Amino acid sequence: MVIKNGVKVQEINGEPPPVPLIKDKYGSERRKAKVLNFSIAYGKTAHGLAKDFGTNVTEAEATVRRWYADRAEVERWQEKQREFARQHGYVTTLLGRRRKLPGINAKNQGLKGRAERAAINTPIQGSAADVATAAMISIDRCQRLKELGYTLLLQVHDEVMLEGPEEHKDEAQALVVECMEKPFDGENPLRVQLLVDSKVAPTWYEAK
Repeated sequence: MVIKNGVKVQEINGEPPPVPLIKDKYGSERRKAKVLNFSIAYGKTAHGLAKDFGTNVTEAEATVRRWYADRAEVERWQEKQREFARQHGYVTTLLGRRRKLPGINAKNQGLKGRAERAAINTPIQGSAADVATAAMISIDRCQRLKELGYTLLLQVHDEVMLEGPEEHKDEAQALVVECMEKPFDGENPLRVQLLVDSKVAPTWYEAK
């Protein structure tokens, strides 16, 4: 029996939705929105986004400005990160892991631009990795999961997969969800809730 868990923005119970899901009805728009959000997280410029969208820089720039207009706090945070990097030469993740950015004050605009993008991306992607790592450690330390015969097999980004006997699937699933929602020694010190989408299936394929 396979348990597949991933950190998501909402929990899905596996039942057919009463109305078409946004991701199905507005697939094209959703893909563009995901590209835009990832571009913001990576500190990508309008030039890079224009290539991803297959459009001109003017339209890409207008799209980015509209995004920031509703989320001014994100732009302030990004500038704060760039300024910290310029002063200290590094940025940190949630758990304090440092990434040195020797090119942050370079005269070469290419080097400087890459360092500024890393100053924004590292605290985001790196902190996500911190959370995933803490969750895996929490799962590995769960003695009850071991007693139930469950083993952590695989981790990809924010997802983990475990394998164990079917007769204990419900209890094991609940334990894994708890470990992922409260990955820091049974606590979640973040100001946002970590919601987990979990699925149980007899095979890896069916757990997709």
